[in-house]
Amino acid sequence: MWSKIRLSHDVAPNWRNKKRRKLSEESLVRIRLAVMRGLIVALFVVLLGQLWKLQIVQGEQYRERAEHNRLRLMPVLGPRGVIYDRYGNLLARNIPSFTVSVVPAALPKVGKEQVFSRLSQLLNMPQDKIAELVGDRRAQEAPFTPVPIKTNVEQTTAFIVEEQHPSLPGVVLEIEPIRQYIEGPVMSAILGYVGRIQDTQYQSLQDKGYSVNDKLGQAGVEAVWESELRGTPGIEEYEVDSTERRVGTIQAANPVPGNNLVLSIDIDLQRKMTEVMKQTMGDSRYAVAVALNPQTGEVLGLVSLPSYDDNLFSSGISQADLDALLKDPSLPLVNHAISSLFPPGSIFKTVTGSAALQEGVATPSTLITCPGVTYIGSVYDPSVSYPLKCYAAHGTIDFIQAIALSCDTYFYYLGGGMKQKGYTQIDGLGIERLAKYARDFGLGAPTGIDLPGESQGIVPDDKWKRETIKEPWVIGDTYNMSIGQGFLTATPLQMANIVATVANGGTLYKPQVVREVVDRNGNVIRPFTKQVIRQVPVSRDNLEIIRRGMREAVQGTYGTAREAQVPGIVVAGKTGTAEFGQLDPKTGNYPTHGWFFGFAPYDNPQIAIVVFHELGRGNATAAPAAGQILKYYFEKQAAKQPEPK
Repeated sequence: MWSKIRLSHDVAPNWRNKKRRKLSEESLVRIRLAVMRGLIVALFVVLLGQLWKLQIVQGEQYRERAEHNRLRLMPVLGPRGVIYDRYGNLLARNIPSFTVSVVPAALPKVGKEQVFSRLSQLLNMPQDKIAELVGDRRAQEAPFTPVPIKTNVEQTTAFIVEEQHPSLPGVVLEIEPIRQYIEGPVMSAILGYVGRIQDTQYQSLQDKGYSVNDKLGQAGVEAVWESELRGTPGIEEYEVDSTERRVGTIQAANPVPGNNLVLSIDIDLQRKMTEVMKQTMGDSRYAVAVALNPQTGEVLGLVSLPSYDDNLFSSGISQADLDALLKDPSLPLVNHAISSLFPPGSIFKTVTGSAALQEGVATPSTLITCPGVTYIGSVYDPSVSYPLKCYAAHGTIDFIQAIALSCDTYFYYLGGGMKQKGYTQIDGLGIERLAKYARDFGLGAPTGIDLPGESQGIVPDDKWKRETIKEPWVIGDTYNMSIGQGFLTATPLQMANIVATVANGGTLYKPQVVREVVDRNGNVIRPFTKQVIRQVPVSRDNLEIIRRGMREAVQGTYGTAREAQVPGIVVAGKTGTAEFGQLDPKTGNYPTHGWFFGFAPYDNPQIAIVVFHELGRGNATAAPAAGQILKYYFEKQAAKQPEPK
């Protein structure tokens, strides 16, 4: 009994403890729920506060940002002016093309690699190149400006890109004009090309209205006349969706088209000159022909071979094509007519002869005996003598015969003089007077032609040699320069300008490629005007003596330039064969440049021409080529439309 009672007393406290524990757990749960409700309420309060801030306090600011993010303000280029030849034949125009671009700001933060990968497949270009182009634009802090990825995209590819636009966020298809050069390599040395603006160019031109995606002239006439051809840009504001797809135009200000250019070039003559030079250049790495109107300075034709297709650049040249052009040892990107320098050889004798006549060193009747080789003593050791060779022993000849025969000995004496016993005695010009007349005829300075990259050439003298070679001038240097050799160098264009000056009686004109600037309505806003550099300080009578010698060189029975004859036309000219480079140990000879320059008709010159072959001879290669060109010119003159006013 006692034990039963005791047991009941033991059970009662346990029951009470369990009840108390149950109450404590329920209280804890209620407390936790209360805390959770409080936290939820607090979070809602914070969220409501943030919504209030965004929508009420800062609402206007974010609305403006959203509005700005869906609107684009882009410059719109006006149509670039077109280019014609002197008779209205179209040489350069604009054609529409597709360009695939990427707007960096519209690319997805996650998955842009997939966009680049798909573009790489569609456009057949490396994915890392696409990423590099986009990365460069981000670095320029222009994320909303489209980055051109590929221009001149085929129509089929362009349509595929447009169809897949939803899966290519940030990719846009644009229609933009590209330049088409109708004659291609025939005119590339003159026209040049238009290309995408470079970073360094953009930095200097952005204040003049150029955009980061702009195109501008990079070479030739396109570069020099950029301001006339470009026109005035307009502006367009349009709306885009989240993937940069255009959904509407807000407003636009129309651009003003660029002006058109009319060149002095006769495209038919240009084609013929190119054809003839290709056929006659042989093993030459390069060849040049230039034709001028000697009465005005207009460039009728200008050929530099080898050439290149300027359409490659206007449509976006591939790296492979660019590398091929840059590595070509013949330098097709160089305009050899105005940029490359060569010893002019015997065609320079017209300058030596003009100076000698004007300075009284010689007259038309001055007789000099050419023995074929003349020996001159060393200025350092009189017991040593050096030979001055002529290609033949011409005997005793006068001035006219010396030009026609291109006698080196005669012009050695006119330039350097001769006082040694056994030879014709004559006082020469000396280097100072010879150099002066060379400069008077335009050597040693750019002609000022409206093409970029012109070289000035070298007219050496004692000062030049001491500063450049650190040696004094010697009489042998004067003899060499008298026949267009030694340190003297010139461009083919400079030599063409010399013969044009002789042809017209002494006026040195600035050569011009652009004849007129015309607006889009055909109104001439910049007419052609002759630009005189100077009158050379040689009398017309003395220049007429030079002209007579040149006429005999072509028309005479013993002249060196008879291969330049044209039936029915009296042509005057002069050949030149200039040594250069290294002596060939097998033949004992130097390689030679072939030169010819001349004009026609003799009594009323309409055309002055120079022909140059890097490997050739004046009488064997250059004169026949010039004869073909002149023959074509006069045949066309007899059958074509009249000259433009």
